Amino acid sequence: MEKIDYFPDAIDWAKTLRLSDLKANFEGYEAPRTFQRADEDISYTPDITGRRLTKKFYVEIAMKDEDTTSMVSKWKLLSTMASMKGGKLYLLAPRGHKAFVQSLLDRYQLPNAELIYLS
Repeated sequence: MEKIDYFPDAIDWAKTLRLSDLKANFEGYEAPRTFQRADEDISYTPDITGRRLTKKFYVEIAMKDEDTTSMVSKWKLLSTMASMKGGKLYLLAPRGHKAFVQSLLDRYQLPNAELIYLS
C-alpha cells in the first residue's frame, strides 16, 4: 500500500484527539501550511495538522523510505514546531513499518515525537 491509502485511517485517528481546525494533505481537506528550514531549499508539508486550544499538533504517516535523511529532517522540523506551540508530533506507523520508524526515533532522538501503531 502507498502512503495515500493510509490517510483516511490517519485522519480518523487524528479526530480522536479532538483537534479543531483539522487540515490534511489529502483530497477534500484544506492543505496544511508548508514549512522550509532556513538552511535548506526543501519545503515540507505536514500530512495532518490540528489544534487543541492554543496547542498545535502534527500527524505524519511514517513509512519505510530510502530517503531517511529528508524524512528525519521533516520530523525534526515538525517536532520543533510542535514544541514551540505546546503540541506534539505523532508518527503513525502502518503494519510492517513500526520497527523501521522506531529505529529512526532511537537513532535520532527526536524530542516531542510519539510513535503510534496505525492498524
